[in-house]
Amino acid sequence: MFKGHPRGLIVAFFANMGERFGFYTMMAILVLFLQAKFGLDSDKSGLIYSVFYFLIYALALVGGFIADRTRKYKHVILAGIVTMFLGYVLMAIPGMGLPVALVGLFAIAFGNGMFKGNLQAVVGQMYDDPKYGHLRDSAFSLFYMGINIGAVFAPNAARGIRTWYLGQHGLKYDADLPALCHQFVTGNTANNDKLQELANAVTGTQVTDLTAFVTKYLDTFSVGYNLAFAIAAAAMLVSLATFVIFKKMLPDPGVKQEKGEAQEAMPWEVEKKRLMALGFVFLVVIFFWMSFHQNGLTMTFFARDYTAKSVDPLSYLVFDIRGLLLIAASIGGLIFAIKKGSVLRRLAGVGVTIVGLVLLWLLYGTYPEQNLLEPEIFQQFNPYFVVFLTPVVVGLFGWLRARGREPSTPKKIGIGMLLAAVGFTLLMVASFGLPSPAELGGGPSPDRVSPNWLISTYFTLTVAELFLSPMGLSFVSRVAPPRFQGLMQGGWLGATAIGNQLLVVGSLMWARFNVWTVWAVFVVCCLISAAVIFGMSGWLKKMTEAK
Repeated sequence: MFKGHPRGLIVAFFANMGERFGFYTMMAILVLFLQAKFGLDSDKSGLIYSVFYFLIYALALVGGFIADRTRKYKHVILAGIVTMFLGYVLMAIPGMGLPVALVGLFAIAFGNGMFKGNLQAVVGQMYDDPKYGHLRDSAFSLFYMGINIGAVFAPNAARGIRTWYLGQHGLKYDADLPALCHQFVTGNTANNDKLQELANAVTGTQVTDLTAFVTKYLDTFSVGYNLAFAIAAAAMLVSLATFVIFKKMLPDPGVKQEKGEAQEAMPWEVEKKRLMALGFVFLVVIFFWMSFHQNGLTMTFFARDYTAKSVDPLSYLVFDIRGLLLIAASIGGLIFAIKKGSVLRRLAGVGVTIVGLVLLWLLYGTYPEQNLLEPEIFQQFNPYFVVFLTPVVVGLFGWLRARGREPSTPKKIGIGMLLAAVGFTLLMVASFGLPSPAELGGGPSPDRVSPNWLISTYFTLTVAELFLSPMGLSFVSRVAPPRFQGLMQGGWLGATAIGNQLLVVGSLMWARFNVWTVWAVFVVCCLISAAVIFGMSGWLKKMTEAK
């Protein structure tokens, strides 16, 4: 997979993988934590979520500026890792108030700003060498896969530690309980019968003191999430160790500049054209990210309030991380079995497939008739599909390149936006006829849809993401003038930041309109963005090829 690439790509791959595991462990539960711990409604929790997501990427401009000015990319990256670690430690403190949580979130965002864009810039610098230049797109696809390997396990880590901690206190998980508990605390008795029913179910006894139960459940639930943040902090230590031990394998532009080996600066007229092209792409992708990153917000609300709470054993195989890994192993073995190669290699593929299927059958036999689903678990599908589909997409582009038919990077981005529109169309269809959140009065819907709607949406959005995000990173590293590399990677992330700030549009619509209307707005945003990028692709090509 890494054949022909510089060794530094492997270092960046694993350093990023550890950091992303920690980040996505937190993002899988952040909005649920804010609502369960502090009793925030969808508007307030959505605002905090979107501002945090905005800062995560907007502060990459600051980090990129610092690195470009000092040319000490590695030092800035290291400072970012340490700052993120301290932020996760603050989030892991039980009993903290909302102000402490907000300070922790800001520390994570600022540290990420120093880390993320500059690591991407360093990856791009490795491919400025003509020896590796033709591998730039595939390098960023592999780098992106590393991000998502960490993210595959993150939701499972978060829900696993929370569910374990509840069990240690004689409680079970139920997604509806935190909201009902907070209604009870505020004196709203409209849903007390439902609260009593669920309290009896999660304790296995007849609860006689709802006040004591509510206090215990909310406190235990929140501490379970604090422990998940502690896992994120531990992941940062892994990323830190990887970077510190192997950072010598990464390029150092500052040293090259001191030795007189720095890349020759471009004329300002050329730089200006390239910066204009990058600015245009940044502007267009804002609307994609506003739509795509709803996975941690309105799509999580949809999973919690409108999607089936349990599934049969066969369906549960794809929700259990063990089942997902065995499915991947079985399919991978099958590919090796039918692919041209040595007899030994093909026999090994057959063996892996058979073992994988047998283990899947044994795992299936351990499940009860109905298996509980937690809303955050749906977030594992996006990174899982990224890891699984990245080799497919890289292979597709390689096949097209060999035949002279590979689309330009801007056209790949446009295709990604069209696919994103298809993904939200699936959710729109699934939502027709469902009661609005306003009609439900803050409670769950009695009408729930199959989880396959969300899984299909995540699959389609993931394919869209693979056409857009790694290609965008590659585009920026290829087009950005040498003296603005860190800043322009920060600019790409800054565009993502603005899209993330606009995430709050989703939560505001969620509380006020029919569910299908929310998804329709995102369909329109993606279609308009695709039309604009396709319409301007010729101009972009002219600007980016300026010499």
